Amino acid sequence: MKNLLYIDGKWTGNNLSKNAVHNPATGERIAEVPRGGKAEAMAAVEAAYKAFEEWSDTTAYERAALLKKYYGLIIDHEDELAELMTKEMGKPLKEARGEVHYAANYIEWYAEQAKRIYGETIPTHDKNKRLQVWKKPVGVVAAITPWNFPAAMLTRKMGPALAAGCTVVIKPSSDTPLTAIKLVELAEEAGFPKGVINIVIGSSSEIGDVFLSDSRVRKVTFTGSTEVGKILMKQGADTIKKLSLELGGHAPIIVLNDADIDKTVQGVVASKFRNAGQTCVCGNRIYVQSGIYEQFIDAFATRVKELKVGNGMEEGVDIGPLINQAGVEKVAQHVEDAVKHGATIVVGGEQPKEKGNYYKPTIIKDANEEMLMMREETFGPLAPVQKFETIEEAIRLANDTPYGLAAYVFTENLSLGTNIIEKLDYGIIGWNDGAPSAVQAPFGGMKESGLGREGGQQGIDDFLEMQYVSIGI
Repeated sequence: MKNLLYIDGKWTGNNLSKNAVHNPATGERIAEVPRGGKAEAMAAVEAAYKAFEEWSDTTAYERAALLKKYYGLIIDHEDELAELMTKEMGKPLKEARGEVHYAANYIEWYAEQAKRIYGETIPTHDKNKRLQVWKKPVGVVAAITPWNFPAAMLTRKMGPALAAGCTVVIKPSSDTPLTAIKLVELAEEAGFPKGVINIVIGSSSEIGDVFLSDSRVRKVTFTGSTEVGKILMKQGADTIKKLSLELGGHAPIIVLNDADIDKTVQGVVASKFRNAGQTCVCGNRIYVQSGIYEQFIDAFATRVKELKVGNGMEEGVDIGPLINQAGVEKVAQHVEDAVKHGATIVVGGEQPKEKGNYYKPTIIKDANEEMLMMREETFGPLAPVQKFETIEEAIRLANDTPYGLAAYVFTENLSLGTNIIEKLDYGIIGWNDGAPSAVQAPFGGMKESGLGREGGQQGIDDFLEMQYVSIGI
């Protein structure tokens, strides 16, 4: 593996200073990658801009064929990609394999969607005119991806961009660049022309400034914090960038008295503890109706005690390390604050003895609105549970946040579930489902959780410009 930047069909960056990549489970330095900056970002944009005219002129079937080949190569390299991901990011190997498949499926999905970019013919008001809507690729796309899903967040952006006829410049997290580099290597092997796909790693401020200030970059797609998303919106205003922003979340889980306890516990564990709680859609606030409050906590605690913490490369591990020590400290701070405000630790509440960025999966009962963990995203394996009485109270608590990415509802009552979901201000809802994400469905949030949608047939729209054509005959 090259561990370099990829610009205009060439692997480059040997002359640059290096960033170390560490395994969060052991602290071991596993690789070094070049630290790019303004010059490298400008070169990548220039390459993508030059390649755009020829790439956008290819047929949908030509683009689809390349994407299909790329999909096959990702599947063929599943084990290598999964091991890279676990070593640089920490998630258990079984989760990493699942992410590789999820990532590959975005490439396959958009290989098919490339052939379904349809225009329109509009009924005319004048018999001497024909009115049409054409769709064209937006241009050069800059894709900024996070550390917690280093494969899937890349392909969820790159797949629709390439299918639409756009060229891309990828900027992965410096914490987890190796998975992204390997995916670009496989794209090169698939035969994408030089300049169509580029990757730069390094200074977020320098690279981001180029993406946002260069008028040749017509779209920026970003997954990350709301704070950074707001900065990108401001910086992109000067050139009126087209933006897709998948930002922070603070997902509520509402559990009603009639919920199936076993199904609910299974769904809550899947939502809360996947990737050690380091997902933007994981349940952060669990609201349980009073009639089953104690019963739910007992069943939930029984299941969470069974979760094994450790190095993701080890067999049977359910919870890997957090990405860094700062992540561990934030979980510890939220637990300490909760206890200070009257909460009770049911399970966990401490770091295990193993060396590494670990924190035990934790359940806290008797949570309330004064606690930090109920007001801000923890991004770790901490599950606070709060009792509620009425459905109106649950809806108020769930919506009392500036975020609106994902929410979860557990009830067997069709009418209640429908009424609650209609009142929730969230872009993604899991109803008796702790893992609602799917490549064929639109992913994105409301309020301060972002703009646009990724995935599904809707996910290609933001990579296209709509052009109205009136033809006189």
